[in-house]
Amino acid sequence: MSLPPDRLDRFARHIVLPEVGGAGQVALSEAHVVLIGCGGIGSPALQYLAGAGIGRLTLLDSDVVEASNLQRQTIFRQADIGQSKAQAAAEWVRHFDLALEVHARELRVEAGNAGDCIAGATVVLDGCDNFATRLAVSDACVAAGIPLASAALGRFQGQIGNFAGHLPGQPCYRCWVGDAFDAEDCDTCAADGVLGAMAGMIGAFGAMQAIRVILEGRAALGDPQWGKLHLFDGIGPSLRTLNVPKDKTCKACSAA
Repeated sequence: MSLPPDRLDRFARHIVLPEVGGAGQVALSEAHVVLIGCGGIGSPALQYLAGAGIGRLTLLDSDVVEASNLQRQTIFRQADIGQSKAQAAAEWVRHFDLALEVHARELRVEAGNAGDCIAGATVVLDGCDNFATRLAVSDACVAAGIPLASAALGRFQGQIGNFAGHLPGQPCYRCWVGDAFDAEDCDTCAADGVLGAMAGMIGAFGAMQAIRVILEGRAALGDPQWGKLHLFDGIGPSLRTLNVPKDKTCKACSAA
């Protein structure tokens, strides 16, 4: 596949990068990213995924836009309040780049439907706000052999990591958090607060890690960094990286 002249111009700053190049931009245009959650993380992540020319985007979110979202969920406007986040996000993509294929699904991802939700993805980017959904998505990714980019945020802290539990010796997200978080209860932005700019940083970082997966094998940017969890502290600020070991007893990926 080659890019038409208008796309070459649009992505010229990517194409001149040796770590991306023309072949990398074609890979981005052929990729399918499933985005779980269009909120604090998903909103800025979507902007950079679309900006990168990801050819197919599937957006999943069961919530509607609220006034309190506008402080950090940058794709939404005052006029979107009360509208479906997934549909409003898809409409943003359509206005931004007519060449991109985008599908909105207004549903909550859970264990029973996660496999269907991620089917056909090149990579899944999970930016949801609860552990039950995160673990359901991770387990489905392992079962389907699909890489997972996971991004989480709370107050001034963020976590971003790529997981490939379906590959021999590689951990999945469940290896990191264990089984105790399968329940619905978790901290929320409403209770604990979150700085809007932090959501932008972590969402953009999550998009960057998803792009790494798509460009795997292409120079420096093509290292997917499986099992490396990047912990960002916005107060310091500081960034440190942990290597997540594979849990040999993990109920999701121990057979891989």
